Amino acid sequence: MTGTVTPRVPAAAGAVPHAPAGRVADTAPLDGARRAARTERLLGDPADPRNPHGYRALLDADDRRRIPEATEKLLTDTGLAAEFVPRELGGRLARPDVLARVLRPLFRRDVGLGFGYGVTSLFAASAVWAAGDDAQRARTARTLLDAGGGGVAILHHEFAHANAHMRDGFTARSTPGGGFVLGGRKDVVVNADRARAFVMYARTAASDGPESHSVLLLDGERLPPGGMRRLQRIPTAGMWGSRFSGVEFTDCQVPADTLVGEVGEGVSLALRTFMVNRCLIPGTVVAGADSALRLAVRAATTGRTAGQPARRHERVLAGVFADLLACDSMAVTGLRALSLLPDSAHLMAAAAKLTVPDLLRENLEELATVLGYHGYDRSPLYGGFQKLVRDLPLAGLGHTGSAACQAVLIPRLRTLARTSWLRTEEPTARLFQLSAPVPALDYRRLSLSGTDDALTAALVGACERLAPLRSAGPVWSALAGLADTFVQELRALREQCAAFPDSVHATLTDSRACALADRYALMLAAAACLGVWEGQDGMDTFLGQPAWVLLALSRIGRRIGLPVPELPDGVAESVLSEVLLRFREGRSFDVYDERISG
Repeated sequence: MTGTVTPRVPAAAGAVPHAPAGRVADTAPLDGARRAARTERLLGDPADPRNPHGYRALLDADDRRRIPEATEKLLTDTGLAAEFVPRELGGRLARPDVLARVLRPLFRRDVGLGFGYGVTSLFAASAVWAAGDDAQRARTARTLLDAGGGGVAILHHEFAHANAHMRDGFTARSTPGGGFVLGGRKDVVVNADRARAFVMYARTAASDGPESHSVLLLDGERLPPGGMRRLQRIPTAGMWGSRFSGVEFTDCQVPADTLVGEVGEGVSLALRTFMVNRCLIPGTVVAGADSALRLAVRAATTGRTAGQPARRHERVLAGVFADLLACDSMAVTGLRALSLLPDSAHLMAAAAKLTVPDLLRENLEELATVLGYHGYDRSPLYGGFQKLVRDLPLAGLGHTGSAACQAVLIPRLRTLARTSWLRTEEPTARLFQLSAPVPALDYRRLSLSGTDDALTAALVGACERLAPLRSAGPVWSALAGLADTFVQELRALREQCAAFPDSVHATLTDSRACALADRYALMLAAAACLGVWEGQDGMDTFLGQPAWVLLALSRIGRRIGLPVPELPDGVAESVLSEVLLRFREGRSFDVYDERISG
């Protein structure tokens, strides 16, 4: 391709290419790769019709609205639930990016399985990891380790204008003895029919406000008779094999030691811990989209000379692959930020959760044009595509998920524009170096207090480092120019957001603010792409080459409406070649480029 000579781009500020001599290396990335590979081997070749954990068995269970019991038993027997328990409590949870990597083999086969087994238990337990006392933390750890992935269920508080998963709520009335009397119901709860424990976000104040709710840890087997009723299972639009049912509390008395943290701390805990969920969902569902791209490549190349797709499909396959790498760059960066930047990771988390599910849904629509009639095939070979189309909106919580993320970003745009954008120093390069060590996640350190925007700072820094390479060839000239276009868009965004009114309410109800939040989130996706690309630090890998990041930024720029020039000759062809190579060699389409079964 034209311009394939790769000038070495200076490493970002704070780069640490090698650990100092004598320092013990962080083995978490290696351990995570091994654990992911082990889960991949245990689940086996998904295309093998004899595999009890393959597509045939998983699709059959989904069609019958049953959980894949054999696969869940395998996961329980092999101790996967330990991934959701902190190491100091007997589990293996230390780094969110490693956790997402370990879970991808599940999500690559079945998004519903990934949610139904375990990840929602982590969402529930997060409040206990963040604010529970020693006894509560130990009890929750035992429940997860003993019961497996479905051991703990989360009972969200009610959201305004919510869908069925976020409607309804619970109340907890304090009693003279220091306990609480619980009431209320929720009809759509993952694993409500089998959970041994519940983490409830209950209203404890009559008025709305930051101290309106509290968190309670409930042992399902110790509740008074008649106090809690498990409701019947209900049908859902997707994840047919997951167990969604309801739970109702009526005059249910619980002791004071069920309170997690302090009274009125529920909203704060939700805001702090949900940032982990918001990064983890994109970081796992990309594996489902990985499988969808694999199905499309199979359909486009089967029976074709030399395994080459028709020209009309080449642009779609290359573009979706670039989008997947962009989504994964954003998700992994957010996951690493939880450990490296715990006071400002909420910005990346909300932006990732706002952006990635929408990009993946767009990608599925594009891939449907490649699959053609195969997209409606219910057989094990292609049936996973329609299942993913059903499951992905449920994974992202649809409009409710987007609105919640906008509600995090919009109130902060004015402050970011006035104090952070184009002023903040770049973050450590370890944020983007996929195998570089990061501290273990400490839920207690997560906060929303940070006012620095690390990703926009990284965008500006990458633009400055690319500027001298404009004369190195067409590809480098295009990439440097596109990076500068994004920085100019950041300047325009700063001017618009700085003019927001002082009233947060007025801003939240302004449709222009929602549009600007969406644009801002896409800007962070572009910054994450550049960061991960630079994070290769000149290594001779596909991610270290400029083609994919140029294509990814071009597609992001068009979504924002930026002036994007035509790609130089050979860029799309280079990306397509990597797609076909990974398909033939059985390697994942994510940033880790791992061997997979089948």
